[in-house]
Amino acid sequence: MAKHWIATSWGSPDDWEFVDYEPAAPGSGEITIRVHAAGVNPADAKHVAAPRGGVELPVPIGYEVSGIVSAVGPDTEIGSGAVRVGDEVLAFRIRGGYADEVTIPAEKAFHKPAGLTHPEAANLLLAGTTAAQMLAVTRAAPGETILLHGASGAVGVSVLQQAALRGIRVIGTASEARSGEVRRYGGIPVVYGDGLVDRVRALTDEPIAAALDAVGTDEAVDVSLELVDDRTRIVTIAAAGRARAEGFEWIVGSQPESTRFRDAARAGLIDLAARGLLVVPLARTYPLEQAPEALAFLATGHPGGKIALVP
Repeated sequence: MAKHWIATSWGSPDDWEFVDYEPAAPGSGEITIRVHAAGVNPADAKHVAAPRGGVELPVPIGYEVSGIVSAVGPDTEIGSGAVRVGDEVLAFRIRGGYADEVTIPAEKAFHKPAGLTHPEAANLLLAGTTAAQMLAVTRAAPGETILLHGASGAVGVSVLQQAALRGIRVIGTASEARSGEVRRYGGIPVVYGDGLVDRVRALTDEPIAAALDAVGTDEAVDVSLELVDDRTRIVTIAAAGRARAEGFEWIVGSQPESTRFRDAARAGLIDLAARGLLVVPLARTYPLEQAPEALAFLATGHPGGKIALVP
């Protein structure tokens, strides 16, 4: 008998239940994964904090995992091709990843690069595809200078790496304590807070071509609007209300165009990780049964890297 985390009521992770369940046997086009690590993301808690249209309780928690295939349905291939029991895979945009074992649509799984640990692989794609879409939406191009708010966070670090590979110069906001992380991944750090606009301008003679907001603060939005003339080149993943009011871009994984983009981006990001060109910094792992504690640590806003749950 496996165990998994479910939300049986709308609210905080403290209200979730860790219960026994029997994963479904995989049918055609499905596989079962024995989970070795589950990625921990803000969306895991956010999406069950309050009622959402079309979503019914109980809700299995967790969107991305890494593990070993334990069963394969008939006539089935995964996103990266043929698959056998015993293959190491990672999977993204699934339901119920906070589990010992989970049955999923096979197309959502890909062979895990050998150079990635399971906790790293379980945290590659949600942040990575979000970062890729932010760069795409703002049309960031080689030779340009862009501003990134929240550069030392999970999405920010992926943006920094992907931008560096394309020859895009990134000025990234962070705390003084986290400035070294921004430099480590190819960015130019700038400390957020009063006077941010002037500090950004002092770092470059070039115009700020685009702004990417991964934190959602009023400061991030206000500075972006002041420095970037073309509002179609400003994007946020955390300030939807300001985006609607001010007329700039907001993206979220549930949007149909986001789903299409992020699904298409998976294979390329996995290839970059396999070649050592895209890394996933880890802050901490927790036992699977400590999911609420892991999310409480994430909610501090300064985990210093990704978090994984390990069954």
